[in-house]
Amino acid sequence: MKKIFLAGMLFLSLQEIHACDICGCSAGNYFIGPFPVFHRHFFGTRYTFRSFKSTVAGDPGQFSKDFYQTIEIMGGWNLGRKWQVLGFIPYNINRQNSDDGLTKSSGLGDITFIVNYNLLNKQSKDKGGNMISQQLWVGGGLKIPTGNFSPDPTDIIPDANNQAGTGSVDYLLNAQYAITLKNWGLNSSINYKINNKAEGYQFGDRFSSSVFVFRSLNKGNTVFNPNIGLLYENLRANKLEGAKIPDSGGNALLAAAGLEIGFKNVSVGVNAQLPVSQNFSNGQTSGKVRGMVHLTFAL
Repeated sequence: MKKIFLAGMLFLSLQEIHACDICGCSAGNYFIGPFPVFHRHFFGTRYTFRSFKSTVAGDPGQFSKDFYQTIEIMGGWNLGRKWQVLGFIPYNINRQNSDDGLTKSSGLGDITFIVNYNLLNKQSKDKGGNMISQQLWVGGGLKIPTGNFSPDPTDIIPDANNQAGTGSVDYLLNAQYAITLKNWGLNSSINYKINNKAEGYQFGDRFSSSVFVFRSLNKGNTVFNPNIGLLYENLRANKLEGAKIPDSGGNALLAAAGLEIGFKNVSVGVNAQLPVSQNFSNGQTSGKVRGMVHLTFAL
C-alpha cells in the first residue's frame, strides 16, 4: 500500500449541580487520530464534536444537554527516521442547555505538542511471500494552558466544564502499533493523560485505548480506507482543593466506523463513534454520538 491512514485513538452533578458538570466529560479532550503516515511532514484541519445528556438521580427537573465542538489546526514533522513531532491548536465551542438556561462559550483551547519515537519499523514476508509491515511509536507531550480558564469561584464545579481551556499544564503519554498485510491493516493505541490543578480544581487523569481494522482499496490514484474499531476510555474522579468530587469520572466503550479517502498527497476522512456501554457520574450522564471530519495534506 502506498498510503496508509491510521484510524485510532492516540483521545479525553449532585445537589443543584448538573450530572455532566460533575462528570468532567467535556474538558481536556485527547483525541489524536486519525493522522497519516507521512514521509516528511503533514498539516491539516479537523472538526470534532461530542454530545452528552444528564439528569440528576432522583430529580429529573435538573437536567443538562451538552454539545462540545472543536476545530483544530494540526501538523506533524518527521525528524529523520526515528523522531516525530505533532502539534494541535484547537478552537473550542461549548453549548450547555440546562434547567438553568442556555450557556455558550468559545475560544482558543489548550495547545498540545507530542514527540514520538519509532521503536519498531520492520518489514518481513509470510509463507506466501506477502509483505508484512509493522510500526511501533512511543512518546509523550505537553498540553499548555493557552485556553481561557476563569470559572466562577462560587460555582466552580459546573463552570469548570464550560471553559475553553483547563488552566493547567498536563502531561501526555502514548503508544501506537500498526501492522499491515496485503490490503488489510490493524492499528492499536494506548494513551494516558495526567492532569494538574488550576484554580483549586483538577480534572481526573484519563486513560484511553483503541483498536481499528482497516482495508485499503485502490482505484487509480485514489485510495479508499474503510475502517471499524472499538475505543475505551476511563476518567478518574475530579478533585476540588484535593478532595474527590462525588459522582465524577466514569468509563465508556465505543464502537466506531469511518472512511479515509486519499488522492496523491491529499486526504479527507470521516469517523463516527457510538457508545456500546458506559457509566459516567454513576449513571447520571450518558454520552451520545461523537464524530470527526478532517482534511489533511501529507508531504
